[in-house]
Amino acid sequence: MEALVTYRGRAVTEADVRVVREMIAARPGASRRALSKELCAKWGWVQQNGAPRDMVCRGLLLALHRAGQIELPATRWVPPNPLARRTRPKPVEVDRASIRTTLKAVKPLTFRQVRRTADEQLFNGLVEMHHYLGYAQPVGEHLKFLVFSGERPVACFAWSSAPRHLGPRDRFIGWSPETRRQNIRYVAYNSRYLILPWVEVPHLASHLLGRMARMLSEEWEKVYGHPVYLVETFVHAERFKGTCYRAANWMVVGRTTGRGKDDRWHRGPNRAVKDVLCYPLVKDFRERLTRVA
Repeated sequence: MEALVTYRGRAVTEADVRVVREMIAARPGASRRALSKELCAKWGWVQQNGAPRDMVCRGLLLALHRAGQIELPATRWVPPNPLARRTRPKPVEVDRASIRTTLKAVKPLTFRQVRRTADEQLFNGLVEMHHYLGYAQPVGEHLKFLVFSGERPVACFAWSSAPRHLGPRDRFIGWSPETRRQNIRYVAYNSRYLILPWVEVPHLASHLLGRMARMLSEEWEKVYGHPVYLVETFVHAERFKGTCYRAANWMVVGRTTGRGKDDRWHRGPNRAVKDVLCYPLVKDFRERLTRVA
């Protein structure tokens, strides 16, 4: 049966729309949220960790409603947008005494995944104060790591869902639009990497990248129920050389166009051009990322 619409990789047929109409008719007093959760259960539409794809399903219902295929109940409540009203992280106090020594001397180095822990505010504050881009709330799936030498933080890593469309990376992997839609969740984006400014330890940055690469997939699976096969990052081409990434064997696979995802008119760069670097976490990453379920 021909699909009426395809939404986030799911083809919706006329038979599917009839199911939705019948569900709405059977529960005239139900909210949009309740209908979405019920539809997720009917379709078995869940994330890798087993949680319902509630927000995606609500988006689909709204798309069908706007297309005139179904009639949703009136919106009861519009929640505040936390991204629009988000306050900047507060400054944090830490020991800023200079750490100028050898890599051997700062070991052991401990990684802590701090998202949704008491240390998350410390992470946010350090990145806001000391990263040249400041703090930005990661989107989608994301993890945050603090690295400690003893009790002192020395570095921060932020990882998030990868951008859906990225030409150099897509060509490097060799996947089709269909396999990209299915498998983009297996790619993680290193959105922030910070060595605190009072830490001057030769080879520390590349050493931490290597440690991080060996543990990230397992940590991701603990939280989201699926592994990561490839990681990527951007390096501002005019400001940085990406030396620590290159030393850790990350590969430059191309450059961004500088237009960004919101560019409509293709009139040339409207933001910084950046090198795109990738690092495979498994040898057969291409086979896994181009596999169609």
